[in-house]
Amino acid sequence: MQPLRIAFVTPRYGEGVVGGSEAVMAEAAWGLAARGHTVELLTTCARSHFTWENEFPPGETQDHGIVIHRFPTVSAISRVLAGELERRVQRSERLSESEEIAWVNGRLRVPDLYLHLVANAERFDAIVLSPYLFWSTIYGAAVAPERTIVMPCLHDESYAYLKVVEKTISAAAGVWFLSEPEHQLGHRIAPGMSSHHPVVGAAVDVPSSYDPAGFRERHGLRRPFILYAGRREDGKGWRQLLAAYAASLVGNDLPFDLVTVGVGAPQVPSGIKDRVIDLGFMSTEELPNAFAAAAAMVQPSVNESFSRTMMEAWLAGTLVIANARGEVITWHCERSGGGLTYSDELEFAQCLHFLAEAPESARALAARGRDYVLANYTWPLVLDRMEHSLAELAGGLR
Repeated sequence: MQPLRIAFVTPRYGEGVVGGSEAVMAEAAWGLAARGHTVELLTTCARSHFTWENEFPPGETQDHGIVIHRFPTVSAISRVLAGELERRVQRSERLSESEEIAWVNGRLRVPDLYLHLVANAERFDAIVLSPYLFWSTIYGAAVAPERTIVMPCLHDESYAYLKVVEKTISAAAGVWFLSEPEHQLGHRIAPGMSSHHPVVGAAVDVPSSYDPAGFRERHGLRRPFILYAGRREDGKGWRQLLAAYAASLVGNDLPFDLVTVGVGAPQVPSGIKDRVIDLGFMSTEELPNAFAAAAAMVQPSVNESFSRTMMEAWLAGTLVIANARGEVITWHCERSGGGLTYSDELEFAQCLHFLAEAPESARALAARGRDYVLANYTWPLVLDRMEHSLAELAGGLR
């Protein structure tokens, strides 16, 4: 296909950044650049989504064959107002249009990024923005909607039902969804969105090898363990996982420790501190070995539009145990036949009993998961879908 000039706009990028949409945006940008397209990525100077402090220097750099433009974040004008609006959104209260705009502006702003996009939008055949609830996406998508693709990474949560989100998705020339349940949610949230809304999916790299024994040795892990990888926060089900794990140990002789890698304070209850091992942030080189060394990977989050960690676990031949309340992760488990789901603490404990008592059956389920990932979610497949969409939209501009 004819080479295109593409801008990716994402709130965070770089070493130490943990987030599913950020990973997909970065790797899609690298992959499209490797296919001969000219790719630039616009982002902030922030590393942490907790503080949004400017940790990276502003300016232009290059990485993986793409040009990176970094812009400083600007703090909320009124933290008191921002906090009150945030609480109202979380309670699913209806906000006026002006209050919604104040909420968007109250978390962080990146005015220099917006001005750069205004000045340079016509240089690009396509502008891809993600995820849906950040200032950079909502304001950036309004600059040149005729050449804009929003990859919303929707969750069925109160934020998604804001009118400003509906308007952002509806105005874009195209929308990329990562799974069919997210696609259906998109129709419910923004029934007036463009007819160009493919399910492109997402992907993870396939490691050439794993070193599970070396991983256990390097990190002093002497007992079998289940793994949680990601952000340790309520929105990702971390506290609920701790509660379910603690309950599973009561009256049960289960051999599994809980190992966690990622960002955020674990805040482990004192009663299970000796069974929860926090390895902190882990490099991209070591993380695949963590998945391979685990007896199972637990996905407690219901707020997923794809779930990268499930795919990484399955590729490593590791069983996935997932929260049945998560529509997307349940969809993956049912389609693949590679995972178990739990609805409450009792069922979580039953999953761990199955893992302990039938390890061969658990490995057989995980093998189905690996086949599922290889058939649907490798980068060559996903980049083909993205390229087809980009070419279709760019052709309409010419």
